[in-house]
Amino acid sequence: MSEDTKVHAEVREQFGKGFARRLRAAGKIPAVIYGHGTEPVHVALPGHQVSLIIRRANALLELDIDGKDQLALVKDVQKDPVRQIIEHIDLLVVKKGEKIQVDVPVIVTGEPFAGTVANLDATSITVEVEATHIPEHVEVSVEGLEEGQHITAADVKLPKGATLLADPETLIVAVYVPTEEAAAEPEEGAEAAEGEAAEAPAEEAAAE
Repeated sequence: MSEDTKVHAEVREQFGKGFARRLRAAGKIPAVIYGHGTEPVHVALPGHQVSLIIRRANALLELDIDGKDQLALVKDVQKDPVRQIIEHIDLLVVKKGEKIQVDVPVIVTGEPFAGTVANLDATSITVEVEATHIPEHVEVSVEGLEEGQHITAADVKLPKGATLLADPETLIVAVYVPTEEAAAEPEEGAEAAEGEAAEAPAEEAAAE
């Protein structure tokens, strides 16, 4: 665990939307910790620090709760749909050495054969890993791949200690040559938009 994931969590006894708003106004985030058969614990987390940590997928926090250390995995982040302010976080209790199931983001590297396009069909892959060794992402290379070639979950090189849980035949990346129709669609759309724009002044003049 790194220093930036060590978070002081304040146990909170008050609940409700009004109290949550006051917490957020004070720069804190309401959260609940659950799992391993324990009673849910409601806490307040330091807003700025936690906002930076959870930019990473499957962020793991080392919480200090009343002087006791507790590992917790970020399971759900609820945000205001308009302002994108974090309103609440759900945390799952995990133990060192414990194997957990997570969805790890897939990143495509390299360039396929000239004239082809690599389409990322699955943006993440489900694996089982040790709780304190969750990879930030897995990479798949499409360097030099030609039309018709593809990469499935079974082809993805996983980090040491990770076990594939997704269906091995799950399509991750497919390489294809764009059709002329697909390439022409943006132009046709632009022409239609120009035609509508040209018609609008004439309609407005007629209305006057």
